[in-house]
Amino acid sequence: MTEPLAMMANLAILTFVLTSMVSMGLSLTVTQILEPLKNLGLVAQALLANFVLAPLAAWGIAELVGLSDSTALGLIVVGSAAGTPMLPKLAQMAKGDVAYAVGLMTLLMVVTVAFIPLVLGSLIESVEVSAWEIAKPLLLGLLLPLGLALVVRARYDETKNIVPGLNQISAMALILGAVLAIVVVMPTLIESFGTGAYIALILFVVATLAAGYLLGGKDRSTRVVTVLGTAQRNLSAALLIATTSFAGDGGVFVMVMLASVVMLLVLLPLAAELGRRASAPQRKCTDVSTDR
Repeated sequence: MTEPLAMMANLAILTFVLTSMVSMGLSLTVTQILEPLKNLGLVAQALLANFVLAPLAAWGIAELVGLSDSTALGLIVVGSAAGTPMLPKLAQMAKGDVAYAVGLMTLLMVVTVAFIPLVLGSLIESVEVSAWEIAKPLLLGLLLPLGLALVVRARYDETKNIVPGLNQISAMALILGAVLAIVVVMPTLIESFGTGAYIALILFVVATLAAGYLLGGKDRSTRVVTVLGTAQRNLSAALLIATTSFAGDGGVFVMVMLASVVMLLVLLPLAAELGRRASAPQRKCTDVSTDR
């Protein structure tokens, strides 16, 4: 029973990722994506939050909580993997700058490919992490559909009309995938109580949210993107590493799976709440205008 559910969860998540990337590619132009990245100061701060503060937070929290070696390594893997494909969707929910989210996601994914092998190779001499094995699913599953959609949009502007439908499919696939994934890993979630893993993950999410807020710039639309992009790690890359380089160490895989659930349960509602608050003043203004 668990195996079919796991396959369905993987299919739903893959559908979410592909439809999200195509939707973003048909909604935006290359110029719109690259324009926010011209703010080099903002980009540098986002890189600092994701590739310095997040890994350091993972290491420090693992030491503070006293995690076992394999669980601590799993947290460090999560902390080192940035560029989540969920970032554009989270930015959309939070009423953030979606173009900046797509550009930042792409940049973080590219850096992650080189960064993770460097970090893990320096931490553990026996670990061999192939940059290409990390890059391949990211390129084929994320950057390729995004790039193709951008080309199609540039050639056929009317294709942007299918974006609302794609967004609906993407949202439904995300909800279905999240529910199925939680059901599949429920035994692991229960077994992990009392190990310190949950405390470590909650502290990590709080620390990365704070890092993103402090380094997210002054503009609200870009700050929320940096906040969510720093806290929501690239769990696709982290799971790939857990199931290849650490295939014989179940503790690493368990920690990555726990992180995927904890971050989902914290950051999806947070993004929705940020979006609700951003829309509230507009609704109030509309109500006042209607009364007049």
